[in-house]
Amino acid sequence: MVANITPDKTLDCKGMNCPMPILKTKKALDGMNSGQILEILGSDPATANDLPAFAKNTGHEYLGSKDEDGFTRYYLRVK
Repeated sequence: MVANITPDKTLDCKGMNCPMPILKTKKALDGMNSGQILEILGSDPATANDLPAFAKNTGHEYLGSKDEDGFTRYYLRVK
């Protein structure tokens, strides 16, 4: 599912710990249009739980994640 996603914007949160990735994600989403996809690059293991919960609470669509070497790519579709 996430293999063929082309993001409209990428947010690099590698090296940041909770709650910074969520705060940066919220700010990035505010500048995007409905239907666009945000890719978040994160290295904090807590982000794997925080982002899906954030998406559910804010109405954005969590599209999934893909593990890379030393970090994870997360994808959200703007509501």
